[in-house]
Amino acid sequence: MIYGIGTDICDVRRIAASLERHGARLPERVLAERELAVWRARSQRWPGRGVRYLATRFSAKEAFSKAIGLGMRMPMTWRSCEVANLASGQPTLVLHGELAQWFDARGLRAHLSLTDESDYAASFVVVERIN
Repeated sequence: MIYGIGTDICDVRRIAASLERHGARLPERVLAERELAVWRARSQRWPGRGVRYLATRFSAKEAFSKAIGLGMRMPMTWRSCEVANLASGQPTLVLHGELAQWFDARGLRAHLSLTDESDYAASFVVVERIN
């Protein structure tokens, strides 16, 4: 049974402008530790890919927060929601701390789709109740 659906589109140029103005403050606020390490590595080697990586993660977390119906209210926080990839390359969400407990207590599972182009990153999340 579907619990919620969320979608988000993010302007990559807006993320790039924020990085120019504020440096690493945005990624340090939005990305979980493993995501931050990937962002740093990509940004050093291919700055454009680093910006798109950050934009897709920002978009995915916004879409997820909409799908669970919380928005950015506790227990949903930027860093408690991590976008990872399965061995197949499929994107998945890894939740941490109170958010993981809240999510598991409700018997929920999330499905994530990401895409990006030069100017936009978009995400779609479906959350289903499995119990």
